[in-house]
Amino acid sequence: MQITAKFKHASGNLLRRDTGSAIVELAIVFPILLLLFVGTAEVGRLFYTYTTLAKATKLGARYLSNRVELTKGSTDERNAVVTTAKNLVVCGYEDCTGKSTIVPGLDPVTNVSVTLPDTTAAISFVRVEITGYPYTRGVFNLAGVTGATSGEVYFQLRPGTTLRYML
Repeated sequence: MQITAKFKHASGNLLRRDTGSAIVELAIVFPILLLLFVGTAEVGRLFYTYTTLAKATKLGARYLSNRVELTKGSTDERNAVVTTAKNLVVCGYEDCTGKSTIVPGLDPVTNVSVTLPDTTAAISFVRVEITGYPYTRGVFNLAGVTGATSGEVYFQLRPGTTLRYML
């Protein structure tokens, strides 16, 4: 009879104990928190990359907006000014030789598009745009974690700046 009472007492305590419940709760919530943290970090990197590229296009458009060579210069002078503007967008210097780019993988020839001013219009504009620059993922791949395709999560950034041509 004493054994039965001890068994009932021990089994009752077993059902009422809550040691280890915090670990179980952490195991349930941790993957969700990790996904939120990684997603926030990736969105932050995306925003940082986009704003860096947008500021670079603004620099190139500002450079081109007051260059007289675009409308009154020869073809070689115009091409030299456009090349200088593309270099300013890509590396921040007039000549990118030996310099690193502001964003990895950016190329002045393939990624920077320049629209020159229309000389026949009363008001003309200069447009500098970054095209074909794919955003590269960081350490974690959100596309694999969320089950989406890579094109749905990581897409090409296309920042551009249009400024009035001042001359």
